[in-house]
Amino acid sequence: MTRPANHAPLDDVSKAIIEQLQEDGRRSYASIGKAVGLSEAAVRQRVQRLTETGVVQIVAVTDPLQVGFARQAMIGLRAAGDLERLADAVAALPEVDYVVITAGGFDLLAEVVCEDDAHLLEILNGKIRALPGVQSTETFVYLRLRKQLYNWGTR
Repeated sequence: MTRPANHAPLDDVSKAIIEQLQEDGRRSYASIGKAVGLSEAAVRQRVQRLTETGVVQIVAVTDPLQVGFARQAMIGLRAAGDLERLADAVAALPEVDYVVITAGGFDLLAEVVCEDDAHLLEILNGKIRALPGVQSTETFVYLRLRKQLYNWGTR
């Protein structure tokens, strides 16, 4: 069984750097340095350490509709057997962008981004339901995305 690595707690400066990047991931190291009281080089080193240890990722977030993916859905899976193995198999599907092992009515939740309903059916029926251990699924089709933020800070 794999468990997340224990990381040393973040100090206030690292948290402030993360919050700066969450506001604008393109912000320069010099600009961040001014805001948090460090040199540009010190910020660069801290950001590199934060990315190397997996604490942060710096990515471009797209609007799926604007790049040709008209159908998004959350799929709840009920399963038998090894949930971590199943979660890894689901996560390996290119259309899946989010997988979580849960407690409650579903064993896994997986978010998919598809071109259209036919593509969703292909993923659901031809890939997800075909995986060993999947007993049943329930699909929640997104009609409109109202809020999706990545700037919740470090609290």
